Amino acid sequence: MNSGSEQQLERVRSASIVIPVYNERDNLKPLYEELIRSVNRIPEVDFEMIFVDDGSRDGSTEMLKELALRDKRVRLAFFKRNFGQTAAMSCGIQAARGDVIIPMDADLQNDPADISLFLSKIGEGHSCVSGWRRDRKDAFLTRNVPSWIANRLISLLTRVRLHDYGCSMKAYRRDIIQDVELYGEMHRFIPAYAAWVGANVCEVAVNHRPRTRGESKYGIARVWKVFLDLIVVKFLTKYFNKPMHFFGAVGIVALFLGSFAEIAAVVLRFMGLHLVQTPLPVVGAMFLIVGVQFLLFGLIAEVLMRTYYESRHVKPYEIRERINFE
Repeated sequence: MNSGSEQQLERVRSASIVIPVYNERDNLKPLYEELIRSVNRIPEVDFEMIFVDDGSRDGSTEMLKELALRDKRVRLAFFKRNFGQTAAMSCGIQAARGDVIIPMDADLQNDPADISLFLSKIGEGHSCVSGWRRDRKDAFLTRNVPSWIANRLISLLTRVRLHDYGCSMKAYRRDIIQDVELYGEMHRFIPAYAAWVGANVCEVAVNHRPRTRGESKYGIARVWKVFLDLIVVKFLTKYFNKPMHFFGAVGIVALFLGSFAEIAAVVLRFMGLHLVQTPLPVVGAMFLIVGVQFLLFGLIAEVLMRTYYESRHVKPYEIRERINFE
């Protein structure tokens, strides 16, 4: 590593590598050995490796315990059952003690040699670095194409332009991610959350390798889950503090359409078309009911939002810096 990189890394004192594990027994030992080779090249940074076993049933538990006995830098958490990758990643992030947190997969498709690249970007002043699998080694139709569509859609709706939201290997400054609560499949949207709270987000191309052991846990069936979670993220990032703007807008549009349909039905009645001969009265009534419901949803959401902030004694804003505050 050149002197420039060493100067950049001086600002990173410690790092936590967070690895969710689900039935990856054959990959764990090779992964650990690659991690050791990678972190040994960066002696100025103190590393810990947090493996979170997400209810594995293939012997991964025993392998992880063996690694922990060998190396005190290996920290383990075991779930009682399978809760999903996001839950495992959240657990590891909450347990992390490093200044920088680096999540990655346990399937050996992420390359531990890229850790130094992520730390260099963090050292340059970025608080969130997202991996980009530019040369992705996955099935084209079932993995690459859906991923490409999802990435374009996520970038469009969140306005955080990244090529690859699905890459698990990322790096975060601790203060950016430590208070982020993750649910569902939300781990892929962390860069959007980070940008939302003012993080400096960048992207770096990483080495992506084909899976050689074990079976993939992901398939095309996850696309619809990602889409639903994207709707949640869009709502949380734009309308969480003003839910009436979302529900009210839908309600007003529905009320307008309902009123238009009812007026059109009345006009047609005077032109000789009986109300039972057109669906407009029923359609109009449906839109009017939906409009009123959405307005009421907005009022309820406003009450819940205020209850959330006041009960937790948190503010709907974050202060980056204070000067001359008592």
